[in-house]
Amino acid sequence: MRKAALFCLILWAAPLAAAAKPPVVVELFTAQGCASCGEANAHLNKLAKREDLLALTFAVDYWDYLGWPDTFARPEFTTRQKAYVERLNLREPYTPQVVVDGRAQAGGLQTEKVEQLIALAQKAPRNPPDMAFVGERRVDVGSGRVPRGGAEVWLVRFDPREHDVVVKKGDNRGQTVAHRNVVRELKRLGAWRGRPTAYRLPTAGEDGLVTVVLVQGAGGGRILAVKVKE
Repeated sequence: MRKAALFCLILWAAPLAAAAKPPVVVELFTAQGCASCGEANAHLNKLAKREDLLALTFAVDYWDYLGWPDTFARPEFTTRQKAYVERLNLREPYTPQVVVDGRAQAGGLQTEKVEQLIALAQKAPRNPPDMAFVGERRVDVGSGRVPRGGAEVWLVRFDPREHDVVVKKGDNRGQTVAHRNVVRELKRLGAWRGRPTAYRLPTAGEDGLVTVVLVQGAGGGRILAVKVKE
């Protein structure tokens, strides 16, 4: 009986230990019509292979006027980037841009600086709320400390497969742009006020997407917790 109880305790404690150190979230804001984004995409594709990171590709739409409408861009991705621009006191949005854990940013071609920001984020103290998916349509977020200004819960769904897109117009005409972990859905599920709360998940619009829930400081703040649906 004592061994069984100990075994159950280990099983119960293991997910809590894992949740105590969520992966660092690396967000690349890019566009197929951006002449300098190919190298940044390639670096993000390498980062996507690391188990200690959650690398996400957000395609923005403000370069579409150059002649090539980005096949993955959505206005809400541009809105997310603009929130970071305001939070991080930048002059304007640009591509390629990398944001690490909502804490700091660097140009997507500054690969060494990106690696430094990742290392700093991994060393930063964390005390994330517990999170759990309940079936296919709900996620529960536990209690915890809310940052000044409040916090939000976000649903992110991305395609883990690699996609090669041949650009037929604009600055990258004739080039093949490689993508990985392309975000296809982004939705704010609601505010989080530090108390245990359940959030309803909408049905995925596509097959084969990976579901992630982020708890993040409001208005493009730092990312507090990450939960990837198995």
